[in-house]
Order: sequence, then C-alpha cells, then structure tokens
Amino acid sequence: MKFFARLAAWFKNYERTHNYTCDVCGREVFAGERICERCMRELPFIRTRCPVCGRRVKEEGVCAACKQRRPVVHAARSAMTHDGDAARLVWRFKRGQRYLARTLAQLLLPPLRALPAADALVPVPMTARARRRRGYDQALLLAEELSALSGVPLLCAAEKRKETAQQKSLTRAERAKNLEGCFHVTLRKEVKGKALVIVDDTYTTGATADELAAALLRAGAKAVYAVTVTSVEDKHPFGRK
Repeated sequence: MKFFARLAAWFKNYERTHNYTCDVCGREVFAGERICERCMRELPFIRTRCPVCGRRVKEEGVCAACKQRRPVVHAARSAMTHDGDAARLVWRFKRGQRYLARTLAQLLLPPLRALPAADALVPVPMTARARRRRGYDQALLLAEELSALSGVPLLCAAEKRKETAQQKSLTRAERAKNLEGCFHVTLRKEVKGKALVIVDDTYTTGATADELAAALLRAGAKAVYAVTVTSVEDKHPFGRK
C-alpha cells in the first residue's frame, strides 16, 4: 500500500511540474512551459498601473478612484486585466480546473516581487459551506503554489465566519456592506508586527481585500498588501456620461 501511495504522489507531482499543452490555447508545447509564447504575448498583462490599487491606467499616477477613496490595503498588484483569455483562465480555475493554480501562481510572481518584502502570504478564506459546494478553496490553492515558487511562507491567519450574497451585481458600497464583519483573524500572535500579502484570484472593487486587510490590521499587522491574478479595469474613472 505504501508503494502505491508513493507512486500516486510521484504521478501527482509529475503532472504539476510537466506540461505538454498550453493552458490557454491547448497547443502542444515542447519546452515544459505552461503557456505558449504566442499566448504570453497576447495576454492582457498590466504595463501601466495605478501605484495604489494596481489597476491598468492610461497615464502614470494614482487613478481617480484611489484619489477619491484610498483602499485599506497599502498597495495591490495584479498580473493582468480581467479580460479575454485572462478572465477565462480565472473562470476555469474557479470552476474545477484546479491544476491551473500552478500556472496562475507563476503569473503572480512578478506582481508579488514588485511589492515590499512580505513575511507571509494570507489567502482570502472561504466558509466551510462554500468550500464543500465548490470542492476546494481556490485562493488557498493559489497561495500554496505561490508560496512554493516564491519562498514566502503561507499563513492561513483568518476565517470567514458568515456566508455572503453573490457579489457580481453589487456596487462598491453594496459589496462592502455585504462583507462587513465576515472575516475573523484566528492567528493574532502570528499576524502581529508582520507585513502580509493577501492572495486572491480577482480584484474587482477591492472590497474583499479591504475587509480582510482591516481585520488583519486590527489584529496588529504592520502592513497589508494584496496580489491577484487579474483586476477589473475602471473603464469610467470619471463617472459614466
């Protein structure tokens, strides 16, 4: 039995570290890369970003949204804009294709390294009910892979104590109200005095990162940042006409 367990573990690790097709387009790859060269060129990587929220902006400098209301997190960074193949990668990851965690974690390395040095990575927690419904915790998987690649320790410092309504159609204010008081820091001693990076798949309004950051700061964290695979670009920074 021990032999078969070791064999299964070997195959699982082999599948995680070896790739034969591009995770975006499905074309065959030959150098072990997880995304082919063509798709890497076409993915919507963020080149010019707001130095605070990390969203793509057209001009250098703090975006209009952050000038109006500063986030709770000290800074956030995203690898790509939530659009096209980038959005589809996140959608597939959240709907069963958990093997994409390693691919997405590799894309998260540059944004993580652009932030000040961190003491630990903190995944955005799910409720136990939500985890059972999905079958896995996508932020935890992502943080585990990012920790393995970066060497920054993983710290599951918080829990989500109440279910929240679906956030897709909610405004920024409605999302903040929906999430109010849902996170509780369980490892206060480990959090105190530390610089922490929240890990999640998408930065939409920033309400989730802000609510968790506020809880971590109340528990004594020195600084809290956030990294996400994608962020939603503010297409109407000065309001809709």
